[in-house]
Amino acid sequence: MKLITFTTALALWLLAGIYAQAQETDSASQTAVEELISLKEEIIKEEKDALKAEVENIIKRLESGNISESQAETLKQEAAEKHALNIQNRLAIIDNKVALLKRNGSIENNEDRITIRIITSGKDEDNIIFIGPKSKQRKYDRRTTSDFVLAFGLNNAITEGESLQDSDFKVAGSRFAELGWAWKTRVFKNTNWLRIKYGLSFQFNGLKPTDNRYYVDTGERTELQNYPLKLDKSKFRMDNLVVPIHFEFGPSKKIEHDDYFRYSTHNQLTVGLGGYAGINLSARQKLKFEDNGEDQKLKLKADYNTNNFIYGLSGYIGWQGVALYAKYDLNTIFKNNPIDQRNVSLGLRFDVD
Repeated sequence: MKLITFTTALALWLLAGIYAQAQETDSASQTAVEELISLKEEIIKEEKDALKAEVENIIKRLESGNISESQAETLKQEAAEKHALNIQNRLAIIDNKVALLKRNGSIENNEDRITIRIITSGKDEDNIIFIGPKSKQRKYDRRTTSDFVLAFGLNNAITEGESLQDSDFKVAGSRFAELGWAWKTRVFKNTNWLRIKYGLSFQFNGLKPTDNRYYVDTGERTELQNYPLKLDKSKFRMDNLVVPIHFEFGPSKKIEHDDYFRYSTHNQLTVGLGGYAGINLSARQKLKFEDNGEDQKLKLKADYNTNNFIYGLSGYIGWQGVALYAKYDLNTIFKNNPIDQRNVSLGLRFDVD
């Protein structure tokens, strides 16, 4: 069972307060009756949808040769009887509550009222916070999931006609970071070997020039120049907002239960290939130096003739949510410079569900 993070606990605390406050206000009896009656239609639809999904799964097992035709018919009959009884029993509960409400003006049993539940069924299944009726069934098939994305590592620039060994930037001092949220959708209905991962991310690309230099916008170009004083630190940074899209490949394990199934990539190799596109939010420099015996800091924010449109290629190869991650900007860092420079990054990526 996964540990509940501080953020999750805080969210639960806030939601619990909202829930407690809402419970203090009773709705009118007539409104409650109408809600219960409408809930009956939802129950019937839920059970029919669950039966349909279960039958489709049985047909798939029959077509793949895992079960015989007679076994398939038996399983279909059992599924139909189960969901028919579910409908009968659940509707009877609703009818009894309606009768109780009409007779007494309130319902003591709050099984179908809004509540907060934490479902933590293990690393191979759901791990979600659910807000809704206690009696709500687990979704039979979840084709789309979401993750928090965190990445960081080394950053540099590939200069036209030069190798990384001749880079104008410090290898260890130039770094990148990425924060974002990604959704992952299974492409095919009955297999999970191919997924599309898409989302929204903030990228922070930093470059630390060598040899006591900093960037200067001369009006026609942006170039590295020597600073008149000895620099303790010189750092140039671009902040981007991008939309990454990856095709994710790799095996997965199908976990089947009576009323739902899930595909799990736990303990499986994942490979993602794709790219990103977005906009440059800002460009800035930070300079630290000593002047007349006093430490000075300059924070310079300007256009620096940087490209406003960001696009590039990226990919990752990972295991259990940790991946080796690389990205390369196809756009040049600066517009109209005589020598093209493009940002390149290599580091670790964490997809946290």
